[in-house]
Amino acid sequence: MEIQFLGTSAGQPTKFRNTSAIALKMLNEFNEVWLFDVGEATQHQILKSDIRSRKVTKVFLSHLHGDHVFGLPGFLASRNFQGSENDEGGVPTDLKIYAPRAVKDFVNAALRMGYAKLDYKLHFVELHPGVIFENDKMKVTAFEMNHNLPTFGFRIEEKNGEGELQIDELLKLGVKPGPILGQIKSGAVVTLDDGTRINGKDFVLKRDGRIITYIPDTKFTPNILEAAKNADLLIHEATYDASEAKIAKKHNHSTNIQAAQNAKDADAKELVLTHLSARYMGKSASEMLREQAAEIFPNVSVARDFTEISIPQKKAHK
Repeated sequence: MEIQFLGTSAGQPTKFRNTSAIALKMLNEFNEVWLFDVGEATQHQILKSDIRSRKVTKVFLSHLHGDHVFGLPGFLASRNFQGSENDEGGVPTDLKIYAPRAVKDFVNAALRMGYAKLDYKLHFVELHPGVIFENDKMKVTAFEMNHNLPTFGFRIEEKNGEGELQIDELLKLGVKPGPILGQIKSGAVVTLDDGTRINGKDFVLKRDGRIITYIPDTKFTPNILEAAKNADLLIHEATYDASEAKIAKKHNHSTNIQAAQNAKDADAKELVLTHLSARYMGKSASEMLREQAAEIFPNVSVARDFTEISIPQKKAHK
C-alpha cells in the first residue's frame, strides 16, 4: 500500500508543484488505485508516474474548489483511451466518484460541452458524514471539515487481516500437516492422537489493518482528531506557516503547527504536510515548515510532487 502525491500546491500550480491530487496505490493488495482530489493537469502528472489510469477505480473529491476538481473531466476523457485491464484496446472498467452533489453536474456539463463520450459508466455517490464505502477489505469514512464551503476529510481503513497460523509451533507439538490445520486456524479446539488438546485461538496471530487519514482544506474542527485517531499516516493540509495563523483562520485553512498539533493529539504515527501556499516554493521554505512542525510532532515530512510513501503491513500478533 503506497501513497503518491501528484499535486501538493494550494490554490494554483507553481513551477514545481501542481494542484491537489493524491493516489492511494493498492496494486499488491487488490490491483486498484484510488484518487483523492483531482486538481488541474492531474492527467499530466499521472503520465509522469507509474500509475495507469485504467487501474483507477474510485475517485474521492473533498470539495468543489477548482484546485481540487478542475482536472477531473480531462482525467476521465483520457482514461477512455486506456483500455481495460485484460485488453488494452477494450473498454475501461466503470468508475465511482464520491463527491459533493454538484460535481455530477460539473462533470456532465464539461464532458458534454467538450463532445467527450465515455465508453465506460460513471457512478456518482454523494458525500455525507459517515461510512461512504465498505467491503470485506476496506472502509472509507467521510468527516465534515471547517472550510468556507462543504468539505470532507477521509479516513481510509484496511480491515484486520485473516489469522496467520503459527505452523512451526504446531509442528513442534506433533501436529501433522492436513485438514487439522484448517480446524485449528478456525479457532476450534482439537485433540491429538496422544491426547494433547490444542485451542486454535492460541495459535492464530492477528494482523491489524492500516489507517490513512486525509485532511484537506480546513481550519480546526474536532472531526479532524476523530478522523486521524491512531492513523498510521496522516496527510494534512498546511497552507501557511506558524507566522500566518491569522491569515489561515481568515481563509479557513490550517498552518503547519496546527497540523502537527492535530497529529500529536490524535496519536498518529506519521504526518505529511501538503497543500502549500505558493509562497513556500523553495526547498528552504519547505524545510522551515518541517522544522517548525517537528518541534511538536517529530515524525513529519513535507510532500513534494511525486513523493511516494509506503505504508507497510503491521506485524502479526496474538
